[in-house]
Amino acid sequence: MIKVLLVDDEDLVRSGLRMILSSAGDIEVVGECDDGCLVVDRVRQLRPHVVLLDIRMRTTDGLSALRRLRALPDPPRVAMLTTFDIDEYVSEALRLGASGFLLKDTEPAQLVRAVRDVARGGAVLDPGVAARVLAAVANGERAAEPARTLLGSLSEREREVLALIGQGMSNAEIGGALHLSEATVKGYVSSVLGKIGAVNRVQAALVAYRGGLIA
Repeated sequence: MIKVLLVDDEDLVRSGLRMILSSAGDIEVVGECDDGCLVVDRVRQLRPHVVLLDIRMRTTDGLSALRRLRALPDPPRVAMLTTFDIDEYVSEALRLGASGFLLKDTEPAQLVRAVRDVARGGAVLDPGVAARVLAAVANGERAAEPARTLLGSLSEREREVLALIGQGMSNAEIGGALHLSEATVKGYVSSVLGKIGAVNRVQAALVAYRGGLIA
């Protein structure tokens, strides 16, 4: 069972997320909180596998909470909840080790899949927010030369896989697009991450963006 903690200062958002996730047989929402300063205590008490954390809250912001969570001896995986108005918070969340970014109105099936992916150690980037996340993190500069050098180490197939990662596709979706098995795609993704020195799919997508592999 995947244990999830919801952190958002809007009751309606938490209620919607709880309803969606609770409908999945392998996911349990073990707790909620509306203030980032309470997150660490809740994590210590409830031991969630995944925390869905609002990137902006009226009280303690999500970045401060993420920083505290990442300092724990055995931190949970954290996916940031965001909206379309991506800002400078995104780059800092990525630097601090967030496992991905999800829109608050993500489709139910996609939200459930994302939580499962994050719990397994993966990283998620909502297709609806991918381009804005990458643009925000890049701060308007592609830093093309270093990224292109990294891209030069990839095979043509690995470049195709990386481009689709940059579009926010899951392994299953990449497999469908390239007519490959999910297991084969998983191998390509691992190879790509290793070659370009990315710790997760979000950082890999950033390399693709900076290197001009995706617009």
